[in-house]
Parts: sequence; C-alpha cells; structure tokens
Amino acid sequence: QVQLVETGGGLVQAGESLRLSCAVSGSTFSLNAMAWYRQAPGKQREVVAIVSSRGSTNYAESVKGRFTISRDNTKNTVYLQMNSLKPEDTAVYYCNRGSGVAYSWGQGTQVTVSS
Repeated sequence: QVQLVETGGGLVQAGESLRLSCAVSGSTFSLNAMAWYRQAPGKQREVVAIVSSRGSTNYAESVKGRFTISRDNTKNTVYLQMNSLKPEDTAVYYCNRGSGVAYSWGQGTQVTVSS
C-alpha cells in the first residue's frame, strides 16, 4: 500500500518562504507524475503544481513564479518550494499522483501565512 507523508508546513509571515517535502513509499515512484494539492477551509481541494515522471512541470496560475515543484527519484520524494507566500496560500497541502487514480491521501501539512 502506498503511503504519503507530507512535512515542512508551518506558520510564516507574508513574503516568507517554506519548503514542503512528501515522502512516497510502496509505489513505482519514478514512473508516476506527482502533484501538490491544497485545501483551504471551506473550499475544495485544488491542484497547485504537477511534475511529470520526466521532470516537466505545470503550475496553477495563482502560484506561477512563486512556487517550484521538484522531485528526487532516488529518494522517492517530491518537494514544493514556496516563496513570496501570501495569506491566500493558507491551506493544508497534500501530495498525490498527478494523473490517474489517486493514492490514499496522507495527513497533509498545514501552511498558515499571516499578513
């Protein structure tokens, strides 16, 4: 069974940075596109960024130029570097497959940005 463990969240002020990590176990990690998602209170979960198995990336318009997704296939880990954080980035962040049937969701990591 695939396990997803997200870490790196926290409370920061607007303009600061955070780096999220997601360790993936029990899957053929290198063959799958991976993505970061987020869910703010009272809102639906949305995709933030996707990295393909070969490393190409796509971003939601709201984070373009501020967030960078990357992956390390030797460590079965996907990262999200978040710069110039805004209060509207406040959410629980999750990782999962970027396409196909999702794995069981992890617990996520809370990101809170104060103004």
